Amino acid sequence: MAKITFVEHDGKEHSFEVENGLSVMEGAVKNMVPGIDADCGGACACATCMVYIEPEWAAKLPAVDSQEETMLSFSDHATSESRLACQIKVSAAVEGLRVKMPKSQH
Repeated sequence: MAKITFVEHDGKEHSFEVENGLSVMEGAVKNMVPGIDADCGGACACATCMVYIEPEWAAKLPAVDSQEETMLSFSDHATSESRLACQIKVSAAVEGLRVKMPKSQH
């Protein structure tokens, strides 16, 4: 398990222990984190679980693949720090990960 902190656009934080093997998106949905819509259920077919990754974490995560990059291009709020939470697997390597959410997912 790894502790993941979700930070809403207004700064409100939600921290949870998320089981290894789940995605960060699944951890958010199971814990009813507001701001993670996850419309496609984790199939990397929308961009409604987009989060911002702090720069120090970006190098520790697997690179963005072409499918994720395409989905991110559909988001009005995507930046160079954007990732889809459904594409980040929870493991000991992400212990302490903090993700920030955009003002909206649309």
